[in-house]
Amino acid sequence: MTKIKRRDFLKLAFLTIAGSSAVAGSYLYAHNETSQLVIEPVQIPIKNLKPALEGFTIAQLSDIHFGGLTKPEIARQAVALANSLNPDLVVLTGDYVWHNVEAIFDLAPILTDLDARYGVYAALGNHEIWTDVGVVLQAFEEIRMPLLVNQGVTIQVGNENLYLAGLDDGWSGRPDLNAALKSAPKNVPVILLFHEPDLADRVSLDSRPSLQLAGHSHGGQVRFPIIGAPVLPYLSWKYNMGLYRVRDMWLYTNRGIGVTNIPVRYNCPPEITLLTLVQASD
Repeated sequence: MTKIKRRDFLKLAFLTIAGSSAVAGSYLYAHNETSQLVIEPVQIPIKNLKPALEGFTIAQLSDIHFGGLTKPEIARQAVALANSLNPDLVVLTGDYVWHNVEAIFDLAPILTDLDARYGVYAALGNHEIWTDVGVVLQAFEEIRMPLLVNQGVTIQVGNENLYLAGLDDGWSGRPDLNAALKSAPKNVPVILLFHEPDLADRVSLDSRPSLQLAGHSHGGQVRFPIIGAPVLPYLSWKYNMGLYRVRDMWLYTNRGIGVTNIPVRYNCPPEITLLTLVQASD
């Protein structure tokens, strides 16, 4: 039996791996879903929900990462799709840019077309902190879109209220839940915008939030059967996609609109979430 030299074996192994990677890469690009925006409808059961809030809808957009790999047409398509849902409220859960913070000034005019009965509100993500949060704050101020940073607002719906709060980024910012909720009326649903989903374990220790809306994970961008996403960012390893119950609080993790690092999505299309508040049955 002929023996293979170690050098030849390593060369053969490298070529095999490289060939397999090339085939896998070609397959992923051939089935790329980056432009296939979908709507994910989700019902959120809320205890003691008042009749005026039954059926209240929230459209969530996240992780646009405008510029670079995410082109303007995707952002415009996302805005148009969100508006087609006629939501009561629109929320944005962070990461508007990637590396170039100046891209926010091209994205902001697109976001001004978002429309909802009770307004459009935003929160920060880690990429705003990593680039220049002051520039992002300026852009949102120029388009007069509220960016909630450790603060909240009471939204009156008929004769009832709900409270919407946003935290500073949980990875690189200074989130302060008590500051964000200090003005929350008692016995009203509290919706919290907080970019990193795994921090729900910490948030849920407080009994006030009914629902945390997060993004950050992109769902991994590439998901395989059985194993799921092989790569996920920090603080989205546990709750990386979809709806979760964390203690007495609901958490929804949006897969995002844009991409980073590689312009590929597989089995993980970009999404706009349409959340509907309903009365819990128990």
